[in-house]
Amino acid sequence: MMQHHKTFLIAEAGVNHNGSIELAKKLIDAAVMAGADAVKFQSFVASSIVTAGASKAEYQITNTGSKESQLEMLKKLELSHSQQRELHQYCQRSGIQFLSTPFDTASLNFLTADLGLETIKVGSGELTNAPFLFEVARLAKNIILSTGMSTIDEVADALGVIAFVMTDSKNPSVSSFKSALASSEGRKAVTSKVTLLHCTTDYPTVPSDVNLQAMLTLREKFDCQVGFSDHSVGIHLAVAAVAMGATVIEKHLTIDRDLPGPDHKASLEPSEFKNLVDQVRDLENAFGDGIKRPTEVELKNKKIARRSLVALKAIKTGDVFTSENVSIKRPGTGRSPFEYWSLLGTKATSDIAENEVIQ
Repeated sequence: MMQHHKTFLIAEAGVNHNGSIELAKKLIDAAVMAGADAVKFQSFVASSIVTAGASKAEYQITNTGSKESQLEMLKKLELSHSQQRELHQYCQRSGIQFLSTPFDTASLNFLTADLGLETIKVGSGELTNAPFLFEVARLAKNIILSTGMSTIDEVADALGVIAFVMTDSKNPSVSSFKSALASSEGRKAVTSKVTLLHCTTDYPTVPSDVNLQAMLTLREKFDCQVGFSDHSVGIHLAVAAVAMGATVIEKHLTIDRDLPGPDHKASLEPSEFKNLVDQVRDLENAFGDGIKRPTEVELKNKKIARRSLVALKAIKTGDVFTSENVSIKRPGTGRSPFEYWSLLGTKATSDIAENEVIQ
């Protein structure tokens, strides 16, 4: 039987702060108001993650225009260490977990060493960045790993790096990563440390590209907790993912979908995010323990809704019960309709009025 955990709901503020610390704090406030468990930003040094000539993704061009390069766009969205520290403290005061996705080793070191983050979220783009994953596995207590754009073999390769680090193996190489993941110690380490997020890297994702069943494939294959990083429009697919067993949901949050920037269009506004949280919490309450039995509240309805054997017409003592004088009607306070066949052909031991329940 599937045991249901409380779903960890991440409001992905990402770069929706547009470089403004004030807007970033508003996003934290909105995440708190919506009841999210964590709010997540992105930590990067633009010049260390893209070359000057790197082009933007199609959705980024659609949402931000093609005049500036990816580097120029990202530079404006960079948060300094002191700004991140301020946001981290603001989250602590607001009672919500601060998370950030690092895109370079310096940012990873800052998040783990300076801010003391135990959980590190790795974006889909870094799934094949083995040296970076190596450092993440070394420094993070828990890893949430998005798997957008990947095949199952690429996910296995990424988990191999993590398994290798966790098993204190020496001499990193592609083959030693594979054998680390194949070892029972490596598998155990990955199971305890990693949550895999199924994800489609397209903003917004159309439902036919979501492939939620692939989330279950990841769980089956790697025996990890799984979740869903949702870039589709609306909240229904995220709620469906929870029903299917997602333990983490990540969804973009914006103050206003019409703000300029690459990710606002595929984000939820605050009231919508609250609706997502409310629906997921309702769903968790509805899971129950899986034992099929009447609830306390149903027991009082049983006598009203179920039926009993009833005299179709007046029956005298000694009369034989037949299909002509026995019927099945509500309430369910008398003999069960299951006794219908054994009653037929026997004799009444007392007078029974028409429409009276047969005891």
